[in-house]
Amino acid sequence: MAKETKKTKKVAAKPAKVAEKKVAKKTAALKVAKPVKEAKKAIAEPVEAKKVLKTAKKPKKQSQKDTGSTDFQIKNFTEKIEMLSRHLKIHQHDFDSRRGLLIMVGKRRRLLNYLKKAEPEKYAKVIADLKLKR
Repeated sequence: MAKETKKTKKVAAKPAKVAEKKVAKKTAALKVAKPVKEAKKAIAEPVEAKKVLKTAKKPKKQSQKDTGSTDFQIKNFTEKIEMLSRHLKIHQHDFDSRRGLLIMVGKRRRLLNYLKKAEPEKYAKVIADLKLKR
């Protein structure tokens, strides 16, 4: 009845190829989505993160009014850096937070350099406590 031409063969083959491409895209998206979902589970909500920061600050202080000692500042920056780096694993395109992270890393580096020159014993202790690579 109807002749099968080259055009009808091509049209019949296209939907199968399109379907295969869609399936491939979905499986690729799932592979990418799994680590993101796991990372989202690892990060607590902002309210919980603030609670963690408040509780973590207490044991580091030398006295109740201690907010400016070099080792306290370094430990505080380290906690903030860890939180921001977890945030950036999920939100890769958050460039404002990335800039803030780089600024904090620079401040912590400068404080560590100062501490190394001024009090080498305290510097070694802080590096060991925070498990920093220096």
